[in-house]
Amino acid sequence: MHVVVIGAGVIGVTTAYYLSELGCQVTVIDRASDVGDGASFGNAGQLAYSYTDALANPAFLAKIPGIIGGRDPGCRVRVHPELIPWGLRFLSECTRGRARENTVSVLKIALESEQLLKKLRQQLPFDFSHRPAGKLVLLASQEAVQKAQAGVALKRDYGCETEVLSREASIELEPALADMPVDFCAAVYSRQDSVGDSYMFTTSMRRVLEESANVQFRLGVNAKRLVEERRKLKCVELDDGELAADAAIVCSGAWSGQLLKSVHINPHIYPVRGYSVTLPTGTSAPAMSVTVLNKRTVFSRINGKLRISGFADFLGFNDSSDERRTADLLDVAREIAPHAADYGADQQHWGGFRPMTPNGRPLVGPTKIDRLFLNTGHGMLGWTLACASSHRVARTVAWSLR
Repeated sequence: MHVVVIGAGVIGVTTAYYLSELGCQVTVIDRASDVGDGASFGNAGQLAYSYTDALANPAFLAKIPGIIGGRDPGCRVRVHPELIPWGLRFLSECTRGRARENTVSVLKIALESEQLLKKLRQQLPFDFSHRPAGKLVLLASQEAVQKAQAGVALKRDYGCETEVLSREASIELEPALADMPVDFCAAVYSRQDSVGDSYMFTTSMRRVLEESANVQFRLGVNAKRLVEERRKLKCVELDDGELAADAAIVCSGAWSGQLLKSVHINPHIYPVRGYSVTLPTGTSAPAMSVTVLNKRTVFSRINGKLRISGFADFLGFNDSSDERRTADLLDVAREIAPHAADYGADQQHWGGFRPMTPNGRPLVGPTKIDRLFLNTGHGMLGWTLACASSHRVARTVAWSLR
């Protein structure tokens, strides 16, 4: 059984791993010259199994006028034709009931992914700076606390243990918070969340897979279109010819929709741009992962350095604002955590497109075209959900090819 995996980020290489474990011959295609070149490269590094709260919810709905009016520094929006149909679908998900369903759906994948990564860490012969850091989400208002308490109760029903801590208890748990002049009244604490370098994981996984007889990487090669015949996948058309396969899985993140147009499938994925800066730690860097919710900013210790990540810009495939937005992110970080990093040191900057679906759920499984499958649309949780979604789709594909 020969399966083509389109996309060599953390989702694509993990999919290739599970396919190879099932005895499939796999070819991984990516237009980039190396694996992990996109959203897997500089993300927050958080394995945030507890933090699956749907972005589409009534509270976010109330903020949309301010976001569109430019009053939210962590979110920029440019209204254009591609955003409108996606946005209408997003608005339909902003009910209490839909937000609950979407949060639980992603939570189940996240908890499954946690267990699968534990097994992988025991099986794979490489390090990716995994660390059981724990996570704190800082809450700035009593309204946010009430919402968080409801979320804690909901997730507890599904085996996810989180708790709301007072400001004082949060500082006792993470002393660096005392040196952060950020106004918060409580925090959601998750002991089970961890951090890891997804780029390190992806590049190391490539080396392991290339040593096997089952997986081949073809990098620097563009998948131009999918070719189907009588509603069944025939081949993948590349820059340099056609590649026949028994099945193909689209794992190309924010670019999935462009490729799927060739077979008249619209996955309703929008490219939401986020940013990060990696710096040496300062005199008071948090050991735990810390999310400052009202600033859309995350602090994570990875590889002995501090990664500051954040923002959600709805600008289409536009990266012209990266320099300014990275500067904005640094300004926010200096304001809320002045001693967390050495802000005068050389910086590693990153901007990447996160593939967002309107309901926040990844698209994992078959399509209307026989032998064509999806593993995409993970939004800001690609690293967190990678193992479970890849494990699921690999088994679906292998079963369908029997």
